[in-house]
Amino acid sequence: MATSIQAKAQETLAIVEEVNAVVLAEPADATAVVPLAKANKKVSAEITKRMTEIDMEDTNSIVAFGSGAQAELQVISQAMLTDVRNKDVGPAGDSLRNIVTTIRGFSVSELDVRRKRSWWEKLIGRAAPFAKFTAKFETVQGQIDKVTEDLLGHEHTLLKDIKSLDILYDNTLAFYDELALYIAAGEEKIRLIDGNDIPAKDAEVQAAPEGDQVMKAQELRDLRAARDDLERRVHDLKLTRQVTMQSLPSIRLVQENDKSLVTKINSTLVNTVPLWETQLAQALTIQRSAEAAAAVRDANDLTNELLTSNAKNLRESNEMIRTEMERGVFDIEAVKQANADLIGTIEESLQIADEGKAKRAAAEAELKKMESDLRDTLAAAKAKGSGTGDTIGTAAG
Repeated sequence: MATSIQAKAQETLAIVEEVNAVVLAEPADATAVVPLAKANKKVSAEITKRMTEIDMEDTNSIVAFGSGAQAELQVISQAMLTDVRNKDVGPAGDSLRNIVTTIRGFSVSELDVRRKRSWWEKLIGRAAPFAKFTAKFETVQGQIDKVTEDLLGHEHTLLKDIKSLDILYDNTLAFYDELALYIAAGEEKIRLIDGNDIPAKDAEVQAAPEGDQVMKAQELRDLRAARDDLERRVHDLKLTRQVTMQSLPSIRLVQENDKSLVTKINSTLVNTVPLWETQLAQALTIQRSAEAAAAVRDANDLTNELLTSNAKNLRESNEMIRTEMERGVFDIEAVKQANADLIGTIEESLQIADEGKAKRAAAEAELKKMESDLRDTLAAAKAKGSGTGDTIGTAAG
């Protein structure tokens, strides 16, 4: 984590403690509406002031009674809803989860530099384990700086929200008390109408001439209708006050959650993140030590392999050389075989020559016999005295 961010986190710690020390005022009992008769001078004046807003002959004044304060409740409620939507705890929670996910991204198997890469890693050209580990550490450091900066921003935002919620709580509590004044004013007005105005108007109806009684009776009905409208309006204000009272603990709950988040974020920035960085630095140092030890072991293994291989090769080559040195230029078996083949060749040559000589003698005897047979045949032909034979014989001779 950057030094500047850590310094800001330390500075914010005092603000967090100050915010957590704020105690919000408790609202009065929902049923504790002080009537005009029991109110002190100041409250009595406020109730009387609000009673003057009621004009029983003007329906709009009855409908709008307390509407200003109720409109303020609507503004406060919308502010609360907007605050909850815009100040959702998701971003801060996501930042915390991002750090955990980033730390958990270190796979123990990837720290083994001797493991073979899978076919998928080879296919996508994935970096060698140790190179990837180192690159991942550098990425994690950058991510931690980024996330811690985001967390610090969330912390400042939450602190502003907590102070805004203090104002919202105070305004809601003031509105809660304001509603009590309007309710007391309405109830007092209803009491006066029931005790004074309606009986007086009823007496007027009874005392009026017969021709005016219808008009007076209508005025009495209008007064009673206005009185009922006012009663319903006061009832609505009571319901509004109850809802307002329920919103107070809601505001406090949101505020307490914000305070808890701020405290957690500050603790993460001041304590947890530096601890993680220390552990990461140790992990990298341990990995580099293991890599160096593996390199030394590989060098020793290579030396031993060379020694063993050279000794084996020396023994094999020495055996081959000494064997060849002890052999003659020609092996006796080869000489014997060559001599036997030579004798056989000579004998075969003599045998073939004798067979050729015999065949030639036989051929000469056969030729002589053939020649003798031919002569005998020709001589016999001449002896017969055949002309044709003489001609043939003469031609032949």
